[in-house]
Amino acid sequence: MVILGLSGAISHDPSAALYIDGKLVAAIEEERIIRDKHAKGKMPLESTKFVLEQAGIKPKDVDIVAVPMAPISLSSGARWHYAKRYWYAPDRALDALLNGNRRYRRYVKNIRSMLESLGFEWGQFEFEPVEHHLAHASSTYHLSGFKEKTAIMGVDGKGEYATTFFGYGENGKIHKIKEFYDPDSLGGLYGAITEYLGFDMLDGEYKVMGMAPYGDASKYDLSRLIEFDGKDFQINTKLANVIGLRRYKEGKKGFFFTPELVKWLGPRRKGDVADDPYIHYAASIQAIFEEVTLGLMDHYLGDIIKETGKIAFAGGGALNVKLNQKIIARPEVKELFVQPASGDSGTAIGAASYVANMRGQEVEPMRHVYLGPSFTNEQVVEACEQHPDKPKFKTISDVPQNIARVLHEGNPVAWFQGRMEFGPRALGGRSIVGCPNHPGIADRINEQIKFRERWRPFCPSMLSRTAKEMFKVDHPAPFMTFTFEVKDEWKTRVPEVVHEDGTSRAQALEPGLNDRYYALMEEMEKLTGNGVVLNTSLNRRGEPVVCTPTDALNMFFGSDLQYLIMEDVLVVKEDFPEFV
Repeated sequence: MVILGLSGAISHDPSAALYIDGKLVAAIEEERIIRDKHAKGKMPLESTKFVLEQAGIKPKDVDIVAVPMAPISLSSGARWHYAKRYWYAPDRALDALLNGNRRYRRYVKNIRSMLESLGFEWGQFEFEPVEHHLAHASSTYHLSGFKEKTAIMGVDGKGEYATTFFGYGENGKIHKIKEFYDPDSLGGLYGAITEYLGFDMLDGEYKVMGMAPYGDASKYDLSRLIEFDGKDFQINTKLANVIGLRRYKEGKKGFFFTPELVKWLGPRRKGDVADDPYIHYAASIQAIFEEVTLGLMDHYLGDIIKETGKIAFAGGGALNVKLNQKIIARPEVKELFVQPASGDSGTAIGAASYVANMRGQEVEPMRHVYLGPSFTNEQVVEACEQHPDKPKFKTISDVPQNIARVLHEGNPVAWFQGRMEFGPRALGGRSIVGCPNHPGIADRINEQIKFRERWRPFCPSMLSRTAKEMFKVDHPAPFMTFTFEVKDEWKTRVPEVVHEDGTSRAQALEPGLNDRYYALMEEMEKLTGNGVVLNTSLNRRGEPVVCTPTDALNMFFGSDLQYLIMEDVLVVKEDFPEFV
């Protein structure tokens, strides 16, 4: 059975994923191909082409197309809730009641047009719409590999109308317990404050999370933003999660917070400096997000978690690694699985996996995310020869050993190897790597290579056995979706990957999943005593992670990078190291 999953239903982060007989053979975000971050308003056209080509199949071979958006009945309560809470925008409220599936119909029309342009014949395959939060839930539960009864949590901006999902999975079936509806959205609130703090929604939430440890949550009480009684919450729409005329505006741009919030907290933050009071606002919204999410988790899922200790988490909120650290710290939690593409791009996988399970086909657990394109040495050489900057390059042997020596000398290296990762985290396919005990390497990468804020932290990739030595908690960490408290000894051994609060967001790589990257860390262990590298995504601020050799070369020549290794081809700006 061939199932094509397509995301992009909520007008951002379109992607495509392909299952063949329960095996996820390819997945990619549209932004990586068209070089437009989040690809807002786009359909997953190029990504669909890629997954079909990667699998060697034609449109006629696809049995089912699954999408993460479905019609919502007027009797469900969701549309009534939306209309009631947005009473101050009667055009939107009435539209939800009288024409509440307009976005769904438009989306299906656009998907049909896109597929037909690729040679699909409408009616020759099954078309399966999946509710957005069920797609999120499937993307984590069905891919977790958990066999026990599993608590499922979804925290997002919003789907059709739902914003927050609590349920459980048992024997492959997902059961809903409780959903909350727009505008009562924890993800939406975090996003609105992200905008107030000077970042873009959908892109800056992790920056707020990174800023929070520099602040003191007790300095400013932001509890006016939300009412929470332990089982229900309601966003204060006099301050945030607003539409229409309630929005604060700068020029022609409207935001998801109000002028009243600006009157209360002061002007919207601008620039790159993390300063008072904004660092404290970041700390406070992070604390509120954690408190409410954990409280709801306890109320709706507490008994299930106590029964089996297993949790599966997805939605954009699942990428909040500080929250995840607190979930893992709960004594009743045995294991938390966070689908690494937890945002909307991952709903392509979710919709397809949900439909597969509906058809009685069990999908394989997700052990890695190397699901994108790869390139041969010949293709890399061709890209170098055709690039206008005329790169200096040569093919080298013993790549892990030689690149480890370059890192050990204090040089960051662009690392382009194998199939590209799916999801927002670079995990050794399209990365910039550095030596984490070399003083100043993090500042150099921030300032001269990625051109981003100086206070932004970097993460470690490490051998899985090293993680057991470095962190105070032993928990699987394959996808950089958790932070862990670092043991004191390791804070001085790898200081460039330890954040302000003494934690690290880690990738603990198991053998057999990315052999060359694993070998690089083994070589670093021989040189430094630490099986760890500093790892950040291979991109500049505001750009998608690179996909092709040409993308990597453009990044290389647009930054202070001096070394780029693509498969066995080393590209330099000055001289080649004597040892290669």
